[in-house]
Amino acid sequence: MNKATKLRASMMEYVEGTIFIAPWFIGFVLFMGFPLGFSLYMSFRKVNVVATGMTSSYVGLKHYKDILLEDGSLLYNDLIPFLQKTLFMVPVIVIFALLIAIVLNQRFAGRSLFRAIFFLPVILSTGQVVSELLTQGEGALGFMSKYNVSGLISGNLPATWATPLIWILDSFVLILWYSGVQILIFLGGRQTISNSAYEAARIDGAGPWAAFWKITLPAMTPFIFLNMIYTVVDLFTFPTNPIIMRVRDSEYGQFSALIWLYFIIIGIFLIIIFILFSRATKSQRMVA
Repeated sequence: MNKATKLRASMMEYVEGTIFIAPWFIGFVLFMGFPLGFSLYMSFRKVNVVATGMTSSYVGLKHYKDILLEDGSLLYNDLIPFLQKTLFMVPVIVIFALLIAIVLNQRFAGRSLFRAIFFLPVILSTGQVVSELLTQGEGALGFMSKYNVSGLISGNLPATWATPLIWILDSFVLILWYSGVQILIFLGGRQTISNSAYEAARIDGAGPWAAFWKITLPAMTPFIFLNMIYTVVDLFTFPTNPIIMRVRDSEYGQFSALIWLYFIIIGIFLIIIFILFSRATKSQRMVA
């Protein structure tokens, strides 16, 4: 094959690849890229709605300064407590989903029914449904009031951490509704582990607890990482999110700035998860 033929073949591959990726690229630019760029542009402008339409004027970093410095009630009184709740909710949901996935991976009568039960809330629980249940005080654990768990937590922890922890326990059942997708991902991950590894461990005398720590958990690390990312993104759209509630009542330029600050906060959370995952995988390689 001469150089001209190789060049034509590589050009055809390039053209074919471009044609295949073009629908996604066009869709991304129109429905993601342009709205993101426009919102960033509008975050530096003040928008006024008049009878003839919408006008805007450049105000620079005014919206960002107002949110961070002058009007700090949203950031410090509402958002930080919500972030504290998120720090508790992420490990609760991920650990619960991992344990339920391990149980549902076992062979027992009615396994498919139980899998459907755990995934059903993902289909039924919309933001409005969850908000209404939280308003009615549903989702609490029965032993909370029976054994005065809230009082014990308040008496032994600082108010900064006691308040979000009590809120999570009061809404524990509803929060676990958000673990359906994570359970499904863990189920898929658990089924990638060969049964021969567990058989070899049993032959060597390892019990279920040792097999979990030596086989299951290391093999599930990538899926734990994936579920942590999914859970963080999912919880940042939780119905009680103060940012989402404030966006509806803000001026367009101001809430554009608010959304970009919120995007940066989510990015920081995801960067922390990436760092933790990289350290976990590095330690696994060193042990291996």
